[in-house]
Amino acid sequence: MKFSLKNKVALITGGGSGIGQAISKTFAQQGAYVHIIELNSENADATIAEIEKSNGQAESHSCDVSNQSQVQKVVANILNKHAINILVNNAGIAHVGNVEGTSEEDLDRLYAVNIKGVYNCIHAAIPHMKKSGGVILNMVSIAGSVAVADRFAYSMTKGAALAMTYSVAKDYLDCNIRCNSISPARIHTPFVDGFLNKNYPNNVEEMFDKLSKTQPIGRMGKPEEVANLALYLCSDEAAFITGTDFPIDGGFIKLNG
Repeated sequence: MKFSLKNKVALITGGGSGIGQAISKTFAQQGAYVHIIELNSENADATIAEIEKSNGQAESHSCDVSNQSQVQKVVANILNKHAINILVNNAGIAHVGNVEGTSEEDLDRLYAVNIKGVYNCIHAAIPHMKKSGGVILNMVSIAGSVAVADRFAYSMTKGAALAMTYSVAKDYLDCNIRCNSISPARIHTPFVDGFLNKNYPNNVEEMFDKLSKTQPIGRMGKPEEVANLALYLCSDEAAFITGTDFPIDGGFIKLNG
Protein backbone atom coordinates (compact mmCIF):
# COMPACT_ATOMS: atom_id res chain seq x y z
CA MET A 1 0.00 0.00 0.00
CA LYS A 2 1.37 3.38 -1.01
CA PHE A 3 1.85 5.99 1.70
CA SER A 4 1.78 3.36 4.43
CA LEU A 5 3.01 4.42 7.87
CA LYS A 6 2.83 0.93 9.30
CA ASN A 7 5.39 0.37 12.08
CA LYS A 8 6.04 4.13 12.24
CA VAL A 9 5.67 6.23 15.38
CA ALA A 10 4.53 9.81 14.84
CA LEU A 11 4.59 12.68 17.33
CA ILE A 12 2.15 15.43 16.35
CA THR A 13 1.90 18.68 18.29
CA GLY A 14 -1.45 20.44 18.45
CA GLY A 15 -3.01 17.20 17.25
CA GLY A 16 -6.33 17.66 18.99
CA SER A 17 -8.07 20.04 16.60
CA GLY A 18 -8.05 21.54 13.13
CA ILE A 19 -5.18 20.59 10.84
CA GLY A 20 -3.40 18.71 13.63
CA GLN A 21 -6.43 16.56 14.28
CA ALA A 22 -6.76 15.75 10.59
CA ILE A 23 -3.08 14.78 10.43
CA SER A 24 -3.39 12.61 13.55
CA LYS A 25 -6.40 10.74 12.16
CA THR A 26 -4.88 10.34 8.69
CA PHE A 27 -1.57 9.03 10.01
CA ALA A 28 -3.35 6.56 12.31
CA GLN A 29 -5.48 5.35 9.39
CA GLN A 30 -2.29 4.65 7.48
CA GLY A 31 -0.90 2.51 10.29
CA ALA A 32 1.17 4.90 12.42
CA TYR A 33 1.14 4.80 16.20
CA VAL A 34 0.28 8.43 16.93
CA HIS A 35 1.36 10.43 19.95
CA ILE A 36 -0.56 13.70 20.28
CA ILE A 37 0.94 16.60 22.22
CA GLU A 38 -1.93 18.89 23.08
CA LEU A 39 -2.56 21.57 25.70
CA ASN A 40 -6.32 21.04 25.46
CA SER A 41 -6.76 17.57 26.93
CA GLU A 42 -10.48 17.48 26.08
CA ASN A 43 -9.75 17.95 22.38
CA ALA A 44 -6.95 15.39 22.53
CA ASP A 45 -9.15 12.78 24.21
CA ALA A 46 -11.89 13.30 21.61
CA THR A 47 -9.38 12.81 18.80
CA ILE A 48 -7.96 9.68 20.44
CA ALA A 49 -11.49 8.28 20.75
CA GLU A 50 -12.13 8.85 17.04
CA ILE A 51 -8.85 7.17 16.10
CA GLU A 52 -9.50 4.15 18.32
CA LYS A 53 -13.05 3.84 16.98
CA SER A 54 -11.46 3.30 13.57
CA ASN A 55 -9.05 0.71 15.04
CA GLY A 56 -6.11 3.10 15.05
CA GLN A 57 -3.53 3.44 17.80
CA ALA A 58 -2.89 6.71 19.57
CA GLU A 59 -2.27 8.32 22.91
CA SER A 60 -2.17 11.89 24.15
CA HIS A 61 0.20 13.90 26.29
CA SER A 62 -0.74 17.15 28.00
CA CYS A 63 2.12 19.52 27.29
CA ASP A 64 2.89 23.18 26.65
CA VAL A 65 5.31 23.15 23.71
CA SER A 66 6.76 26.50 24.82
CA ASN A 67 8.01 24.84 28.03
CA GLN A 68 11.24 22.98 27.25
CA SER A 69 11.27 20.84 30.38
CA GLN A 70 7.72 19.64 29.68
CA VAL A 71 8.59 18.78 26.09
CA GLN A 72 11.74 16.93 27.13
CA LYS A 73 9.80 14.91 29.70
CA VAL A 74 7.10 13.89 27.22
CA VAL A 75 9.62 12.94 24.53
CA ALA A 76 11.67 10.93 27.05
CA ASN A 77 8.53 9.06 28.16
CA ILE A 78 7.67 8.20 24.56
CA LEU A 79 11.23 7.07 23.84
CA ASN A 80 11.08 4.71 26.80
CA LYS A 81 8.49 2.76 24.78
CA HIS A 82 9.68 3.14 21.20
CA ALA A 83 11.58 5.31 18.76
CA ILE A 84 10.06 8.40 17.16
CA ASN A 85 10.12 8.17 13.37
CA ILE A 86 8.07 11.25 12.51
CA LEU A 87 7.76 14.65 14.20
CA VAL A 88 5.06 17.05 13.00
CA ASN A 89 5.38 20.53 14.50
CA ASN A 90 1.82 21.72 14.01
CA ALA A 91 1.00 23.55 17.27
CA GLY A 92 0.69 27.27 16.73
CA ILE A 93 -1.25 30.38 17.62
CA ALA A 94 -2.38 33.31 15.51
CA HIS A 95 -2.48 37.08 15.86
CA VAL A 96 -4.07 39.83 13.79
CA GLY A 97 -2.35 43.21 13.67
CA ASN A 98 0.39 45.29 12.06
CA VAL A 99 3.53 46.31 13.98
CA GLU A 100 1.69 49.14 15.74
CA GLY A 101 -1.06 46.76 16.74
CA THR A 102 1.36 44.21 18.18
CA SER A 103 2.23 44.60 21.84
CA GLU A 104 5.34 43.23 23.46
CA GLU A 105 3.14 40.65 25.18
CA ASP A 106 1.66 39.61 21.82
CA LEU A 107 5.12 39.19 20.33
CA ASP A 108 6.41 37.18 23.30
CA ARG A 109 3.36 34.91 23.26
CA LEU A 110 3.68 34.11 19.57
CA TYR A 111 7.44 33.64 19.82
CA ALA A 112 7.01 31.20 22.72
CA VAL A 113 4.68 28.86 20.85
CA ASN A 114 5.39 29.32 17.14
CA ILE A 115 9.18 29.58 17.29
CA LYS A 116 10.39 28.25 20.63
CA GLY A 117 7.80 25.47 20.55
CA VAL A 118 9.14 24.21 17.22
CA TYR A 119 12.70 24.48 18.49
CA ASN A 120 11.86 22.66 21.74
CA CYS A 121 10.35 19.67 19.95
CA ILE A 122 13.13 19.37 17.37
CA HIS A 123 15.78 19.84 20.06
CA ALA A 124 14.26 17.03 22.15
CA ALA A 125 13.64 14.54 19.35
CA ILE A 126 16.54 14.92 16.95
CA PRO A 127 19.32 13.35 19.08
CA HIS A 128 17.33 10.11 19.02
CA MET A 129 16.31 10.42 15.37
CA LYS A 130 20.01 10.57 14.50
CA LYS A 131 20.30 6.89 15.45
CA SER A 132 17.85 5.57 12.88
CA GLY A 133 16.76 8.50 10.70
CA GLY A 134 13.38 10.13 10.57
CA VAL A 135 11.16 12.84 9.18
CA ILE A 136 10.44 16.31 10.58
CA LEU A 137 7.58 18.32 9.15
CA ASN A 138 6.95 21.92 10.20
CA MET A 139 3.58 23.57 9.68
CA VAL A 140 4.39 27.05 8.38
CA SER A 141 2.08 29.39 6.41
CA ILE A 142 2.03 31.37 3.21
CA ALA A 143 2.47 34.34 5.58
CA GLY A 144 6.01 33.13 6.19
CA SER A 145 7.05 33.81 2.60
CA VAL A 146 4.64 36.41 1.14
CA ALA A 147 3.15 39.59 2.55
CA VAL A 148 -0.25 39.23 4.23
CA ALA A 149 -1.87 42.35 5.66
CA ASP A 150 -2.10 42.67 9.45
CA ARG A 151 -0.12 39.56 10.26
CA PHE A 152 3.14 41.15 11.47
CA ALA A 153 3.94 38.90 14.45
CA TYR A 154 2.41 35.79 12.94
CA SER A 155 4.37 36.24 9.70
CA MET A 156 7.57 36.77 11.68
CA THR A 157 7.15 33.50 13.54
CA LYS A 158 6.26 31.51 10.44
CA GLY A 159 9.24 32.93 8.59
CA ALA A 160 11.41 31.71 11.45
CA ALA A 161 9.87 28.23 11.27
CA LEU A 162 10.58 28.17 7.54
CA ALA A 163 14.23 29.10 8.17
CA MET A 164 14.46 26.34 10.80
CA THR A 165 13.20 23.88 8.21
CA TYR A 166 16.01 24.71 5.82
CA SER A 167 18.65 24.72 8.56
CA VAL A 168 17.67 21.36 10.04
CA ALA A 169 17.44 19.77 6.58
CA LYS A 170 20.97 20.96 5.78
CA ASP A 171 22.55 20.04 9.11
CA TYR A 172 21.21 16.48 9.27
CA LEU A 173 21.53 15.25 5.70
CA ASP A 174 24.14 12.68 6.78
CA CYS A 175 21.87 11.37 9.54
CA ASN A 176 19.10 10.29 7.17
CA ILE A 177 16.76 12.90 8.62
CA ARG A 178 14.49 14.71 6.20
CA CYS A 179 12.95 18.06 7.12
CA ASN A 180 10.27 19.85 5.10
CA SER A 181 7.45 22.28 5.71
CA ILE A 182 3.91 22.95 4.55
CA SER A 183 2.59 26.47 4.00
CA PRO A 184 -1.21 26.54 3.96
CA ALA A 185 -3.29 29.52 2.94
CA ARG A 186 -6.68 29.93 4.61
CA ILE A 187 -7.96 26.56 5.86
CA HIS A 188 -11.45 26.08 7.30
CA THR A 189 -10.68 25.16 10.91
CA PRO A 190 -12.44 25.83 14.25
CA PHE A 191 -10.18 28.90 14.56
CA VAL A 192 -11.86 30.46 11.50
CA ASP A 193 -15.33 29.75 12.88
CA GLY A 194 -14.38 31.20 16.26
CA PHE A 195 -12.91 34.31 14.65
CA LEU A 196 -16.05 34.95 12.62
CA ASN A 197 -18.45 34.30 15.49
CA LYS A 198 -16.49 36.67 17.73
CA ASN A 199 -15.91 39.50 15.28
CA TYR A 200 -18.87 39.25 12.90
CA PRO A 201 -21.72 37.66 14.90
CA ASN A 202 -24.43 39.26 12.75
CA ASN A 203 -23.09 38.31 9.33
CA VAL A 204 -21.03 35.16 9.74
CA GLU A 205 -22.11 33.60 6.43
CA GLU A 206 -21.35 36.74 4.44
CA MET A 207 -17.88 37.08 5.94
CA PHE A 208 -17.19 33.37 5.50
CA ASP A 209 -17.98 33.71 1.81
CA LYS A 210 -15.79 36.83 1.56
CA LEU A 211 -12.83 35.09 3.19
CA SER A 212 -13.34 32.04 0.98
CA LYS A 213 -13.12 34.18 -2.15
CA THR A 214 -9.73 35.59 -1.13
CA GLN A 215 -8.39 32.24 -2.35
CA PRO A 216 -8.20 32.22 -6.17
CA ILE A 217 -9.65 28.73 -6.28
CA GLY A 218 -12.80 30.16 -4.67
CA ARG A 219 -12.91 28.34 -1.35
CA MET A 220 -10.94 27.66 1.81
CA GLY A 221 -8.86 24.53 2.06
CA LYS A 222 -9.91 21.55 4.16
CA PRO A 223 -7.81 20.20 7.04
CA GLU A 224 -7.93 16.78 5.39
CA GLU A 225 -6.30 18.19 2.26
CA VAL A 226 -3.37 19.46 4.31
CA ALA A 227 -3.22 16.10 6.11
CA ASN A 228 -2.96 14.26 2.81
CA LEU A 229 0.04 16.37 1.80
CA ALA A 230 1.59 15.78 5.23
CA LEU A 231 1.08 12.05 4.78
CA TYR A 232 2.94 12.05 1.49
CA LEU A 233 5.85 14.08 2.84
CA CYS A 234 6.21 11.80 5.87
CA SER A 235 5.94 8.58 3.89
CA ASP A 236 8.73 6.59 2.29
CA GLU A 237 7.39 7.64 -1.13
CA ALA A 238 8.84 11.11 -0.40
CA ALA A 239 12.31 9.78 0.45
CA PHE A 240 13.97 12.08 -2.12
CA ILE A 241 12.43 15.26 -0.69
CA THR A 242 14.07 17.41 1.97
CA GLY A 243 14.68 21.10 2.64
CA THR A 244 11.57 22.16 0.76
CA ASP A 245 8.47 24.20 1.58
CA PHE A 246 5.17 23.11 0.03
CA PRO A 247 2.45 25.75 -0.37
CA ILE A 248 -1.12 24.42 -0.28
CA ASP A 249 -2.89 27.64 -1.01
CA GLY A 250 -5.59 27.41 -3.67
CA GLY A 251 -3.38 29.48 -5.97
CA PHE A 252 -2.90 32.33 -3.47
CA ILE A 253 0.83 32.90 -3.95
CA LYS A 254 1.04 32.73 -7.73
CA LEU A 255 -2.47 33.71 -8.88
CA ASN A 256 -3.52 36.59 -6.61
CA GLY A 257 -3.49 39.93 -8.38
